Amino acid sequence: MLIIREETALDHEAVYDVVKRAFESAEHSDGNEQDLVSALRKSAAFLPALSLVAEMDGAVVGHVLFSKVAIGAHTELALAPLSVSPEYQRRGIGTALVRRGHAAAAALGFHCAVVLGSEDYYPRLGYVPAAPYQIEAPFDVPSENFMVCWLAPAPSPICGTVVYAPGFGLEQG
Repeated sequence: MLIIREETALDHEAVYDVVKRAFESAEHSDGNEQDLVSALRKSAAFLPALSLVAEMDGAVVGHVLFSKVAIGAHTELALAPLSVSPEYQRRGIGTALVRRGHAAAAALGFHCAVVLGSEDYYPRLGYVPAAPYQIEAPFDVPSENFMVCWLAPAPSPICGTVVYAPGFGLEQG
């Protein structure tokens, strides 16, 4: 049975392992995604309620992290990373993690989440290219890979270049 819950400090080692193994054979990876999670946990962008694990038979088999980003005058979210242990991939665990994260984020008052990811995977979770909404990545990336998912109506337009937390290693300014 799949259980999705908030990550606890006791999960950190297992999450590190899951993230590392999930990205070892990924087509687009810098090999540091597990370190990104560790860095973001220490940042002001970290929201414990949006760091979720998937557990099966008492073992952590997946993880998703949504952290705060700035888009114009708004504080919104970035999904990064989403990880599922290789032996558990293609079973809907990633989808379940993202959907639970979206629901938790909407309940916390966030309006959208951005992701840099597969144009084949993320659209099935509600993500669409961000460029038509004038939401831009702070780095060069194909527009089909930088996407946004709307979680709730915003009181004012959300647009601008995304400013990521320092843990992403994209220090701007």
